[in-house]
Amino acid sequence: MSLSLHEPLRDFPHSTTPGAPGAATALLGSYRPAVDRFLATPHRTLLGRGTAAAIPHDPRPPAVRVREVLDALRRPGDPVPLVVGALPFAPDAPPSLAVPESVRWAPPLREDPLIALPVPEGVDRPRWTVREVPEPERYGAAVAAAVARIRAGEFDKVVLARTLELTSAHEPDLPAMLRRLARRDPAGYTFAVPGGPGRTLIGASPELLVARRGGRLTANPLAGSAPRSEDLAEDVRRAVALLESEKDLHEHAVVVAAVREALAPLCGALEVPERPTLVRTAAMWHLSTTITGEVADAGTTALDLATALHPTPAVCGTPTETARAVITESEPFDRGAYTGVVGWQDADGDGEWVVTIRCAEAEGRTLRLFAGAGVVAASTPESETAETAAKFRTFLDAVGASL
Repeated sequence: MSLSLHEPLRDFPHSTTPGAPGAATALLGSYRPAVDRFLATPHRTLLGRGTAAAIPHDPRPPAVRVREVLDALRRPGDPVPLVVGALPFAPDAPPSLAVPESVRWAPPLREDPLIALPVPEGVDRPRWTVREVPEPERYGAAVAAAVARIRAGEFDKVVLARTLELTSAHEPDLPAMLRRLARRDPAGYTFAVPGGPGRTLIGASPELLVARRGGRLTANPLAGSAPRSEDLAEDVRRAVALLESEKDLHEHAVVVAAVREALAPLCGALEVPERPTLVRTAAMWHLSTTITGEVADAGTTALDLATALHPTPAVCGTPTETARAVITESEPFDRGAYTGVVGWQDADGDGEWVVTIRCAEAEGRTLRLFAGAGVVAASTPESETAETAAKFRTFLDAVGASL
């Protein structure tokens, strides 16, 4: 099937040349659930419509399957085809990756002045019934049990998550929800992609897993968090405290070391800052390290890099396999796409892959929200429960619900 791409992929996707005001918000406003794949990053806005080809599910690595499909769709003189979608947390679960029939690009949302306009108040917000899974007491008990095992030397860190199941009398307005998420953090990574039959994965992640442009790569692990405050003085105090927190700095250092170790065999050189900086979203402060480097082999794609990194200790723990086992024992739900990766890649191997956090799975009248916290030896049930509650705020504000 031939692809109809509204902008030439060889040029526009890697450019930050300003476009006409409203170009990015027009793509945001054009999003249609089930048929579209929307992704906004700090560098570009993408809207893919329809499905020209789906990436199959088989034992081969995802990057191999993606490369095979994209190579088959290459046509001399045509724009470079690309794939958009998500990979789940579990390595053996099916992906939700597809080549759109058509793709439209625009500059980043953060450069579009119309992003400051609010979503019209006339948009209906449903009344939600909220169920916590697991309940806070059970989640706190799981954190306490994990801390005891960490102090006993069984493993170093595990990320434990919980969910909120929101149910309403009618299906939610996903386009309006997406617009609210994008306007809340226009400099972040906002996405809405099919997550399987009848399901949509929607969210606004602060964390880039890895991007590749030509031979250059960028990774931006986040680990160590603190909730924002509406009081400016308190907000600054929390930011400074996070930068000085021994517990959070240790948690962050573990993640950075793991990212360095995973990328080193694929890179000729890596640049890793000695200390983290801060990034902020509307709800959270995060410790952040921007890692850059050059890929050693031109054939190493963005998805090759992403799958080498996934899952980082920021979303799973360390050692990885032990942490996975603890997650399976402790969490009374299937993570699905949560803490997987979402993004795009073209047939030349360039792309951006984001850690799938601050997200929800929409299915019918139900929204399933996810949030997790990194558990280390210094963790407490109270602090990790509070951290997950703060992380839920991104999505709860977008849907008009509360805990």
